[in-house]
Amino acid sequence: MPDLNFDASGLFEAYRTAFAPTLRVQQEGLKAIERLGRYQYAVCSDYLEWSLAQSNASLTAKNPVELAQTQTELVTQLKDKLKVRTQEFVNLAVDAQSAFAQLMSEATAKAAEAAKKAA
Repeated sequence: MPDLNFDASGLFEAYRTAFAPTLRVQQEGLKAIERLGRYQYAVCSDYLEWSLAQSNASLTAKNPVELAQTQTELVTQLKDKLKVRTQEFVNLAVDAQSAFAQLMSEATAKAAEAAKKAA
């Protein structure tokens, strides 16, 4: 007579072990997407502040020379902010790339270890 006992905990443990690297990659991907969204929000805020300052300068300037000077100052300030934002973007990309590389190397090491045990 066959043994019909079903070990659900063993099945779930095998599933968890098999898909743990995939889950970690998804979690890291979502973290990267969240950081990118926050970064884009910050860049949009910089542009919004700049456009409001441009509008204010257009309305308060007494002559064209003063308007040109104010706009030049505003563009210089925006340029400096965007230079900092560019460095932030590079840091985001480097962090995401290193996290994914580390996850892939861990997953590869676990797969190689499992293959050695199986052989």
